[in-house]
Amino acid sequence: MLLRLNGDPTIEDLRNHTMECVERLRTLLRAGAPARPDPRRRGFYDVDDSGRVFYIHITPRGRVLLLATWLKETPEPDVATGRLAIASPCSQQPALAQGF
Repeated sequence: MLLRLNGDPTIEDLRNHTMECVERLRTLLRAGAPARPDPRRRGFYDVDDSGRVFYIHITPRGRVLLLATWLKETPEPDVATGRLAIASPCSQQPALAQGF
């Protein structure tokens, strides 16, 4: 599915990610990003970036909660260059968040 939010989505970062990471998520959500709904939790999604996944929750009022982010095990090639995308670090903490 393609997940796209209108306007300037409010993103609440719950895990101290870098501003670069939060802005990247905001850009993806404005433009439309491939996403997979969590089959066990309503309103929770894995949002795909080239080499990274963002785990988010969209509240009924439209706020976005950034819960976790991690590197994909196999990065996707960049269509324009043919190179593998290397995701920049988004967190001062370990890539996998605990407890979700």
